[in-house]
Amino acid sequence: MGIVLEQAIDEFQELIDKVEEPLKTTFKNVHQGYLRETLIRFLKARDWNVTKAHTMLVECLRWRVDNQIDSILSKPIVPSELYRDVRDSQLIGISGYTREGLPVFAIGVGLSTFDKSSVHYYVQSHIQINEYRDRVLLPSVSKKNGRPITTCVKVLDMTGLKLSALSQIKLVTIISTIDDLNYPEKTNTYYVVNAPYIFSACWKVVKPLLQERTRKKVHVLSGCGKDELLKIMDYTSLPHFCRRGSSGSSHQTQSVDCFSVDHPFHQQLYNYVKHHYETQGQAEPAKQGSFHVGFPEPVAERVEMAKTIESKLHKFENCNGLSKPVDDRKASP
Repeated sequence: MGIVLEQAIDEFQELIDKVEEPLKTTFKNVHQGYLRETLIRFLKARDWNVTKAHTMLVECLRWRVDNQIDSILSKPIVPSELYRDVRDSQLIGISGYTREGLPVFAIGVGLSTFDKSSVHYYVQSHIQINEYRDRVLLPSVSKKNGRPITTCVKVLDMTGLKLSALSQIKLVTIISTIDDLNYPEKTNTYYVVNAPYIFSACWKVVKPLLQERTRKKVHVLSGCGKDELLKIMDYTSLPHFCRRGSSGSSHQTQSVDCFSVDHPFHQQLYNYVKHHYETQGQAEPAKQGSFHVGFPEPVAERVEMAKTIESKLHKFENCNGLSKPVDDRKASP
């Protein structure tokens, strides 16, 4: 790392050292002992402009305090039937780890319906997964690997993507904005798999709107992406939707659905949140309102992308064959 970048990190740290409570306490939950890596993430998100990175981080810390994010891992989504509904309609899970030790998050973009609960429960669930990743999972794998691991990879399954996605753009924009402003640079690489034609068409118009830093992270893979993903992870870490065409002679054909509420990751997360609620001296509530979080104003880039995608999807409203597999050569970024 160059001298100029080192100076930027040092200058940034001097500024952050001056923040007062309660921002100082919530910052500890953000960096989890990996202060330098955290400062670098915010600097990258603001193109190494120290002033802008400082403003971004302070606003993030204020958002955490104002919305009690530090306590969100003690706020279970109950009853359990509601949690199951959220998991069945907001498809996300962990399938394993890359050979470098990064968690592999699998996301069912095309088949997530977000139609079984209010927007607040979906946002609460998303933030809980973020916080569990950053405060429990990543510190654990860092200790196991003997080095800081502060990012993950995401495999985005576009199976089933269709025009109904139009109704989800607002919610997806809210969640994406929360990530952009408060969890920047937490994803090392995005792998897009099972992309239908409609994704290819949207990608062509959205790609130019992305910052170069983001564009370089996105890789659209051929088909289910199995061959490419096996270059960075073992077969057992492949998401279930990437295991098509596997030979039963060398691999176990039974795939574990990492989206399922019964998957070990979701069971561990739910039990962790439930335990932390109960340690407050209370029994599990039979019913509880959602954990309302203030929605930040979407950044200009997100607004433009949402409008572009919405416009593109409208053009397909009267078209047929939207599930046609994408021509992988045309989909490559």
